[in-house]
Amino acid sequence: MTMPNSLHTSPASETSPETTLARWRAQAAQVLATSQAAGSIVGVATPEQIRGKTGLQMMQAMLKGELPRASISETMDFHFIEVSFGQAILQAAPHPRCLNPLGGMHGGWYCTLLDSALGCAVHTTLPEGRAYTTLELKVNLVRAITSSVPLVRAIGKVIHVGKQVATAEASIIGHDGKLYAHATTTCLVFDGRG
Repeated sequence: MTMPNSLHTSPASETSPETTLARWRAQAAQVLATSQAAGSIVGVATPEQIRGKTGLQMMQAMLKGELPRASISETMDFHFIEVSFGQAILQAAPHPRCLNPLGGMHGGWYCTLLDSALGCAVHTTLPEGRAYTTLELKVNLVRAITSSVPLVRAIGKVIHVGKQVATAEASIIGHDGKLYAHATTTCLVFDGRG
């Protein structure tokens, strides 16, 4: 399947950066409250917990706190904000503990956010019993993110999903609509049962 491409639409193009930042913070607070109310934990879902669920159903359950969220999200302090078929959006606040020696966010931080958005976008398209893994990740860092940037979002969208290969693209954007990085991935899709 081939997905429509509207990845580079700026969320700040319709409102002021301050309004967008307030909306992003409110949305994150709501998602976190819902997840905590459901008893959200960090870890890996058991086979029993995911049996019969499509990739989209699994991602939606993680977002609601009904399935464990990946431990990398706690390590890197990011949260999923939205998931839909072929798309995953996560939000992160740049943290001083992830700065490189020049005061910008370490390149691995960008890569982790982008890889997470890309992989989870692919995950949302998979039928029950299918899994994926990253085969290739191509990242372009186009602007430094410093600790003065309050929040960024990584938006991943699927380009194509076939029986064995999936491709997706993602961007990291700020609340002011600035593009900080973009990436593409190729994922191997396979039978995940057993």
